[in-house]
Amino acid sequence: MRDTPRSQETAGETDAGHPQRRFGRAFAHITGASGSGSPHRSDGRPPQTPRGVRHTGPYGRPGTPPPVPGRPFSLVSAFSLASLAVLFALVTRQVVAGGPLRAADERLGGALAGRGPRPLTELLADLGSLPVALPVLVAAIGYAVWRGERVRAWAAAGAMAAVPALVVPLKLWTDRPGPFTDATGYYPSGHTATAMVAYGGAALLLAPYAGRRRTLPAAAVLTVATGAGLVLRGYHWPLDVIGSVLLCAMFPLVAGVVAALVRRVRRPRETARPGD
Repeated sequence: MRDTPRSQETAGETDAGHPQRRFGRAFAHITGASGSGSPHRSDGRPPQTPRGVRHTGPYGRPGTPPPVPGRPFSLVSAFSLASLAVLFALVTRQVVAGGPLRAADERLGGALAGRGPRPLTELLADLGSLPVALPVLVAAIGYAVWRGERVRAWAAAGAMAAVPALVVPLKLWTDRPGPFTDATGYYPSGHTATAMVAYGGAALLLAPYAGRRRTLPAAAVLTVATGAGLVLRGYHWPLDVIGSVLLCAMFPLVAGVVAALVRRVRRPRETARPGD
């Protein structure tokens, strides 16, 4: 007759017989169990690294141990900036070298010029003039300064000042003739650049108060309307407008990349404090 294994629950005989699976091990990873890795300990003592003193991630996000990588937005901005710069360089080369894209552009511009009601197309083209677009930006800058957003206001003003500083030399270098005229200096379109920076800058300044879903689409519509009016009135070729859009679209991305770099430089200085 075979001996019956002794019970593992008998006091003083826990070492006898084969090891038995204990239910206590099944709960090793339940929150609050000892050795589970949870910040709550079963003996009631505080964890070795309390949650309140853990290092935070970038921009105050809790629970991220150092070192912390930067926001992926900066990488996306850098990639978008590089893409826009490449596209702008390709379009500019076609315009200067007289490539097939320029020939197609002039055929399309010639077919579109003169279409649409003249009073309407003239009004749309005037949206990019300084007397119309600049007061909109100035009003938005004044409101932003009144609300204490001086840094963003100065950034918008600097972007507007950069328009002639960039567009005028490009016009002189490309020396492109305009539609139905022998005059040159039509690439890129200054009216389109003025409209995009003025309305776009005003939209970004007012976005925290009116919402991006309202301000940014309005700025995009005004910019597109300006470019359409310039082409339909025969003031610019389509590539003149596209080149200005590509150029000015880089302005906020450059500002975003610069701001991200500044944050990266300042963050180690702020964290490296005596006694930390």
